[in-house]
Formats: sequence, structure tokens, C-alpha cells
Amino acid sequence: MKAVVNVFLKEGVLDPQGKATSHALASLGFKGINEVRIGKQIVIDLDATSKEEAEKEVKEMSETLLANTVIEDYNIEIVE
Repeated sequence: MKAVVNVFLKEGVLDPQGKATSHALASLGFKGINEVRIGKQIVIDLDATSKEEAEKEVKEMSETLLANTVIEDYNIEIVE
């Protein structure tokens, strides 16, 4: 079983990397870009016996280490 955790900055938190990427895309001629936000994706291979167990364990991992919940949000997808 695999877990995919997407971590991204909360709305309202400054994203300098996203801003730089947005400017770079505009300078390359791409139009219609309102905002770019940069995040990270973490893929974890688990030995969990159920989807519920996997989700509970990965949520604890995310709250403890994978995301800084003060400035970041995250979502979890469990893939069997």
C-alpha cells in the first residue's frame, strides 16, 4: 500500500519560490498565469493492513514531521 502526501503552503503565506517561478514563466512568454504555488509530494510505501490504519499512521507522520502545520496544509491519498 502506498500513501501520497501533498504538502503546500497555507493560503496567505508568502511563497517566494512560487513568485519566482511565476515571473520566469511570464518571461518565457507564458500568459494567463494568475499565481504559482510550490509544494512537495512525499510517497511512502507502507505495510499497513487496512486503508484506515494507513491513513491514521500517515496523518500522524504528517502532523509530526512531514508538514509544518503552522504554515503548511497537506492532504493524504492512500493507494492500494
